Formats: sequence, C-alpha cells, structure tokens
Amino acid sequence: MAQIKDGVELLQAKALPRPGRWVSAAITAVFAAMIASALITNKNFQWDLVFQWLFSQSIMTGVLYTLILTVLAMVIGTALAITMAIMRQSVNPILRWVATAYIWFFRGTPIYTQLIFWSLLPTLYPQLSIGIPFGPEFITFETSRYFSSFMMAFIGLGLNEGAYLAEIMRAGLLSVDKGQWEAATALGMPRTTIFRRIILPQAMRVIVPPIGNETISMLKTTSLVSAIPFTLELTFVAKDRGQQLFAPIPLLVAAALWYLLITSLLMWIQSHIERHFGKGFERRDGAAPTGTGDKNGASDSSQLNLKFLDVTP
Repeated sequence: MAQIKDGVELLQAKALPRPGRWVSAAITAVFAAMIASALITNKNFQWDLVFQWLFSQSIMTGVLYTLILTVLAMVIGTALAITMAIMRQSVNPILRWVATAYIWFFRGTPIYTQLIFWSLLPTLYPQLSIGIPFGPEFITFETSRYFSSFMMAFIGLGLNEGAYLAEIMRAGLLSVDKGQWEAATALGMPRTTIFRRIILPQAMRVIVPPIGNETISMLKTTSLVSAIPFTLELTFVAKDRGQQLFAPIPLLVAAALWYLLITSLLMWIQSHIERHFGKGFERRDGAAPTGTGDKNGASDSSQLNLKFLDVTP
C-alpha cells in the first residue's frame, strides 16, 4: 500500500527478481568447488612434499635471486625507457634514429635469443676495449673476467625491458596536453623543472598500470635466464631439485606458489601507487575527470593549465 507524506503519494520500489544471477553464481561456485577438489584430493601433487620444500634453503635462494633479477632489470629498463622516450621526442634526428633503432631491435627479437647471445659474449668478444673508434685503445679487459652469468642475466633482461617500457613512457608523456608545457614555459620555468614537477606527475597516471603489468611479467620472464645459464633462479632451482628427487611436480608447485605470492604483493603495491597518482582524476558517476571539462561535459584545457600557474621554478 502506497504511503502519503505531505500530501504526496510515495511509491514503494521493489527489486525485480533476477534468477539468472543466482543460477550463474551457483554454476560458478560448483565449478570452483570441482577445481578445488581436483587439486586437493589428487595425491599425485604430493602436497606434503610441496610444503616440505616450500621454505627450504634451495627454494628461498631461488626466490631471492628472482627478486633481485626483477628489481635490477626493471631499474635498468626504466632508466633506458625514460632516456629513449625523451630521445624519440627530440628535435635532433640522430637521437630519434638511435632511440628508434634500439626499440626496433630489442622488440623485434625474442628475449630468449637475446639471452643466448649474452651467454656467448665472452666467445664473440674475448676482449673489450675503451678508446677511439678505429683508433688507439686506452683500456682493455677480458670479458669473461668481468661479465658473470648473473650480470649478463640482469643486463640482458633490462635491455629488453627498456624497449617495451620506452613506448609506455612515450605514450604517458604524449597523454599530457601541450598546454602544460606552454603555460610553464611562459612563466620562465626550465625544461627539467617542467618535466619533473608538471609533466611526469601527470604522465604517471597513464604509465603506472602498464609498468605494473611489465613488472609482473618480468618476474616470470626471469625463468628464461637459464639460457645464459644462470642456475640460481627459482624455476631452474625447482626443476633441478625435482629431477634429483624424481618428483618434479611438487617442486614446481612450490615455485608456482611463490610466484603467486609475489605477484599478489606486486598487484597490491601497484594499486596503491595508482591511487596516489590518480588523485584529482577520479571519475564520478561517469562524469569527465575533475578539472578537465565544464558543466556540459565540454573539454576545457584552460582550466587544466591554470592549475599550474602558481607553481614556482
């Protein structure tokens, strides 16, 4: 029965029945239970052996070196990516060509092939020197003495990752309106300050999500360093110990659990970084981002430019 308040009849809204939601939820729950049962009850996984080796010294050493390789490769890749992204937007054609050639080569060849060539570096170049091209050499050193398998592993991964991150960085920089440069330049700010305080913070909103995905991908790509060969990485250690014990599946499952744990931690960190750089850009009820449009939804770049007029060099 409708209620009347202040002479106005109030309608009582009722939710429409949606049996399809309950049916789909029930079917999904049944399939999830079946998968869980198939994993837990299958004795071939040897779960007792999985948990026995999960925190063993061998597996933990593999986890440690996998994390170190991931961090070093991403640091090298990020530094190269920022440099190459800036070079690709340079007015100097030589810088643009060098950056384009670097990205073309490392994106166009498989990472596994690149790592194999890095492992052959001491064979291809027994000695490396620093000097004038086609002229005198000032410093000469043996490659095998200074380039260990660990160093070649993270350098190879970092060089490959830099090519992919360079395009991500370039896309992030291009996403910032040119009016930001113009407004800051009109105030007399130097280019380095404009890039550091105005352009990069806004570009990070676009850059962070794909970089997070690349970091997670790099964590798993480290398993390919066995091509060098580097034998302390998690997947190699798990496979090697599994073959010695004639139980490869439990050791690989233990490695997979560590990958899942680290990936979950990286996803949590990524979400917090995205939230930090996304301040002021949250969408509400499908409206345009704050400060980027008027009441009618029209774009107003002048409002975005005026945000930075109070920034001092």
